[in-house]
Amino acid sequence: MHRRTFLQGAAAASAAPQQAASRPNILLFCTDQQRYDTIGALGNPHIRTPNLDRLAANGTAFENNYCQTPICTPSRASFLTGCYASSIHVNRNGNSHFPEQFQSRLISRILKDAGYDCGMVGKFHLSSSFKRVEPRLDDGYRHFEWSHAPRMDWPVEQHGYGRWLRGKGVDFAAEYGRNRLGGRSKEFDAGIAAAHHEVSWCVDYATRWIRGAIGKPWFITVNTYAPHPPFHPPPEFLARMSPERIPMPLWRASDAANQAKLSRVDFQSKAKDPSTYESRMMKAAYYAQVEFVDDAFGKVVKSLEETGQLGNTLILFTSDHGETMGDHGLTHKGCRFNEGLARVPLIVSWPARFRRGARSKALTELTDLVPTILDAAGLRKPDYLHGRSLVPILTGTDTGTHRQFARSEYHDALDLPGHSHANMLRNERYKLVHYHGNPVGELYDLERDPNEFGNLWEHPNHLALRAELSRQLFDAVMLTTDPGQPRIGPM
Repeated sequence: MHRRTFLQGAAAASAAPQQAASRPNILLFCTDQQRYDTIGALGNPHIRTPNLDRLAANGTAFENNYCQTPICTPSRASFLTGCYASSIHVNRNGNSHFPEQFQSRLISRILKDAGYDCGMVGKFHLSSSFKRVEPRLDDGYRHFEWSHAPRMDWPVEQHGYGRWLRGKGVDFAAEYGRNRLGGRSKEFDAGIAAAHHEVSWCVDYATRWIRGAIGKPWFITVNTYAPHPPFHPPPEFLARMSPERIPMPLWRASDAANQAKLSRVDFQSKAKDPSTYESRMMKAAYYAQVEFVDDAFGKVVKSLEETGQLGNTLILFTSDHGETMGDHGLTHKGCRFNEGLARVPLIVSWPARFRRGARSKALTELTDLVPTILDAAGLRKPDYLHGRSLVPILTGTDTGTHRQFARSEYHDALDLPGHSHANMLRNERYKLVHYHGNPVGELYDLERDPNEFGNLWEHPNHLALRAELSRQLFDAVMLTTDPGQPRIGPM
């Protein structure tokens, strides 16, 4: 893993092109597996997120934002390139490599070539990290501090979080065990103290960069592993939760029958009634992780304020995909597109240019991040992009619908039996899901049934609607298919 010291970084930064007055610094803060409904100011009264609430007050919150794959690697490949994962041949977790021919599409590469000084800290996951250090790409990052799961499965010298802990004299296994509260499922319990958590490492590096270790203009991606399972928040954050006050996951008896029909479609869990296990405690541990991430995010923003950079920094806060969190009997992720899994938070702020305190109900996608960043930086948007710039919405000049529908896909993404393939289309009212090669599917009227309890796929009154949405979905898939090698002649 390539790494430079901060002193080397500062020296190199002095040779970088000077920042244009209108060109913003850019902070892309991406959590892992965070649901759309985990922000206090956006309607969740059971969670405390004062820093994200403040970001929403100073920017625009997109209330109907969807990931393009409900799994880590293809989602990250999608939002870092502005293209659907299938079009750049990155469809699954555990993939051998990120295709070389698409590395130039990474937003970090584009910004680096445009004169930005680029840094990354945390999880990257554009290819497998199983029993190996993730291979470095020609990604444009000058600073690259990599980690993956908050474990010590990799050589310390090649694992940024491990090096950081070693520098503090902390034994990860001993510290993790000492803070475990015990007596509950290993999936949701207290973890390592906040001061030694992977999230705190991400913040430590990010704030050091912001305070002078990188040149201007700069681009930083901060990728925390939390709130990804296992749900092991710092003990001091878990201790302040009241599980008994947290609502149960969404569940009706009909969910059991619906999930039974989908049993051949792969997923990380089997459906079960949330009342049969400590589902409120699970949600409490998950919420505690989100609250911890919010606290950490606030420290990054504070460093921008204290260095006078907040006004001219474009901040984008999002997550790669959501978490089912017991809804409809499922936990974790896989080949489904329920709101808790496919819909993710997106808040965008640039105080110097964009409006504040806005809420947008437009259908948006994570593919929209790259064109938005390029638009804000005054850079040309390549023709291959599938996303659309959000700048018209962010400036209040949008005069119509941003897009007619959002799409998400899943192609053999997990190492599970079934090798499932699926596509989702969600328009302003309906959500359609095709499980390819499988006779079952899903269709929901989100206007009348926002919690997705009534699957209308087989309802006789909705067959014509299903057919029309299927046609639109087929067109959308075909129109974003990679055409292959460049044409060099007529034949």
